[in-house]
Amino acid sequence: MDRLLVTLGENQYLETERLILRPVTLEDTEDLFEYASDVENTSHVFPTHQSIEETKEVIANFYLNSPLGKYGIVLKENNKFIGSIDLRVESEHKRAEIGYALNLSYTGKGYMTEAGTKILSLAFDKLNLNQVKAVHSTINPKSGEVMKRLGMKKVGVMPKNRIHKERIVDDAIYAITDTEFQNINSK
Repeated sequence: MDRLLVTLGENQYLETERLILRPVTLEDTEDLFEYASDVENTSHVFPTHQSIEETKEVIANFYLNSPLGKYGIVLKENNKFIGSIDLRVESEHKRAEIGYALNLSYTGKGYMTEAGTKILSLAFDKLNLNQVKAVHSTINPKSGEVMKRLGMKKVGVMPKNRIHKERIVDDAIYAITDTEFQNINSK
C-alpha cells in the first residue's frame, strides 16, 4: 500500500502530446466552475455547482484534501483547465476505478481518450495493477464510448444500481486488465 502511495506521489504530474495532467488547485476555480455550473455538462456526473464559492469548497474538500490519483486536465497550448480524471486505487486487490469529467466545449477532440490512456499506463506500467474498471449510467452512452476507445470491455450492467439526481439509473461496467492493455499498446 505505501509503495502505491509513493508511486502516486511521484507521478502527480503527467504529460501527453497535448495535455498536462496535474493536481487541481484553487487557481482552477473559474475554469472548473465554467463547466461545473452547466446543467448539461453535469447531468451525468456530479451536482451542478451553484456558485464560485461552491466550486472552491469542492476543490478544497475533494482535490486538495486528498490529491493523490486526482488530476486536472490542462491543454498545453493555452494552459486551459478543461476537465478532471481520477484513479481510485484499491491496493489490496491490485485494481482501480477510473472516473472523469470534461468541459463539453472540448469534447470530440480525443482529449479524454488521451488522458485516459495516460492514466491506464500509470495504473499498469507503474502501479502494477491487475485491472482498472469504469462505470457509467446507461443514460450517458458517450462515456461508454470513451471507455471503449481506451480498450475497455463492457462486462455487465447493474440494473437500478443507484439513484442519481432523483432518477434510478442502470450502470454499465467496463474493465481492462494489465494484459489487455499491454496487448493494445504493443501494436
